[in-house]
Amino acid sequence: MPRGSIFDMSTAPHILSALPQRGDRPNRHKEQWTQMTDATQQTPRRVRTAIFPVAGLGTRFLPATKSTPKELLPVLDQPLIQFAIDEARAAGIERMVFVSHPSKSAIERYVTEDAALESTLRDKGKDTLADMLHDNALCDGERQVAFVMQPEPLGLGHAVLCAADEALPGPVAVILPDDLILGEPGCIAEMIAAYDGGKAGHMVATMQVDEDAVSNYGILSVTGRDGPLILADGMVEKPDPADAPSRQAVVGRYVLDASIFDDLRGLPAGAGGEIQLTDAIAKGAQSVGMCGFRFSGARYDCGSKAGMLQATIAYAGQRPEFRATLADLAPKPVAAE
Repeated sequence: MPRGSIFDMSTAPHILSALPQRGDRPNRHKEQWTQMTDATQQTPRRVRTAIFPVAGLGTRFLPATKSTPKELLPVLDQPLIQFAIDEARAAGIERMVFVSHPSKSAIERYVTEDAALESTLRDKGKDTLADMLHDNALCDGERQVAFVMQPEPLGLGHAVLCAADEALPGPVAVILPDDLILGEPGCIAEMIAAYDGGKAGHMVATMQVDEDAVSNYGILSVTGRDGPLILADGMVEKPDPADAPSRQAVVGRYVLDASIFDDLRGLPAGAGGEIQLTDAIAKGAQSVGMCGFRFSGARYDCGSKAGMLQATIAYAGQRPEFRATLADLAPKPVAAE
């Protein structure tokens, strides 16, 4: 989507014509919640499927990602993808769909049980490691797992659309492993619990960012709040700070009504031939509504080197065995001469 474009009356009247107009602002919050609730209660609300878009080539981490998928890079001793899987598990997700690339078969090997390796570890008396690998694996009947390929990088919307035939009926969660969110309960579990209240068909995770950072994110056009829920009538994609309607930035967690797939199919390709997920979310706003969710955890942009470093330090700080090491690395005060 072009920088600074907004899903609002001025640029997308066909999307938002069903929403109350700005002149109605005194009662807008109540009216719009009612509209969104009525629309979304017509369809089942149970979120059973999580989609993991993992087809990106990770060019910002070359040369490390020449042979190792970005999602398998470790945050301390745990691959990024494992954090995302654990978050989905804790949220009660039944089916996990990984949208990958033909060159990234290592991801499928990682999530698949390796009985031979487990046996070798047990023969060497390393039962703890064998148990960990077994618990991490997704092929033991605990969850339904599917892999679909996205041969070309045609946008996040296209990646989600690739998973359509594998998704179970009902709304779906989308988890971007690049966005590591540490905290209990997990972000997607918090969102699903809020989503069950029937306030909106499309829910996006948001966090407040500094004014000088809004140009790096999609930003919500906020019209009201209800606890952690943020009512919105649109989004601005990477606006200039002076044009940003708020500082509520969208990050990599979504809970989306099943209609998202039909809306994605009907979208024309944008710049670079990409299909944007935000376009489809905005398109569905008139029928199922949309809102943001302020999650409680700490988010780290592990698609950047600085974010990966910050995540590693934060995760190490949660592990008692590394606290002494971190303390040793902390800057020491210099005595005055």
